[in-house]
Amino acid sequence: MQPFRVLAATACPLPMANVDTDQLIPARFMSRPRSAGYGDFLLHDLRAGPDGAPLPDFPLNRPERAGAGILVARRNFGSGSSREAAAYALVDGGFRCVLAPSFGDIFSSNAVNNGLLPARLEEAAAEALLGWLEAGGLEVVVDLEACTVSAGEQRWPFAVDPVWRTKLLNGWSDVDLTMSHAAAIEGFARVDQARRPWAWLPEGTGTG
Repeated sequence: MQPFRVLAATACPLPMANVDTDQLIPARFMSRPRSAGYGDFLLHDLRAGPDGAPLPDFPLNRPERAGAGILVARRNFGSGSSREAAAYALVDGGFRCVLAPSFGDIFSSNAVNNGLLPARLEEAAAEALLGWLEAGGLEVVVDLEACTVSAGEQRWPFAVDPVWRTKLLNGWSDVDLTMSHAAAIEGFARVDQARRPWAWLPEGTGTG
């Protein structure tokens, strides 16, 4: 994954609470191969009318929000089912960060594993940022190293799980995170092998 340090990008307001994974990507689109991309289906049933035509007043459809890399929403974003395709849709739609007061736990984990930052803002800060965006503000700066969000002259702190922060800052997968502790793991193995030799198979010995 690409490391995430500082992101300066157009932000899109989504002044909704409880945006669940079924809304982020409706189930009927999930038969599409991952390699084909899911961005076109992000929030499809909210962005489009019954005839499939885009609704011009929906925030993601507004011309000034084209190419947005940051989404700002209200509490409980990404609740619902555990489908990882919800994170795919956001990433494929060009987003690298979602700012909200709270997130679904499984969604957050899936987001981080796909290089998407789920940053928790205090409710008052989220409302202030939404207000700034809806008044015409565009570019927001998300600094993961400092854990701050800046918009115009305003700045707010945000929270993120420290392990997830480490993974995003380094562009690491779970395997990469484990391998970053390789020296400690090897040191433990040497000590444990000396203390409990009976628990270790001789080198080159298989289990089958």
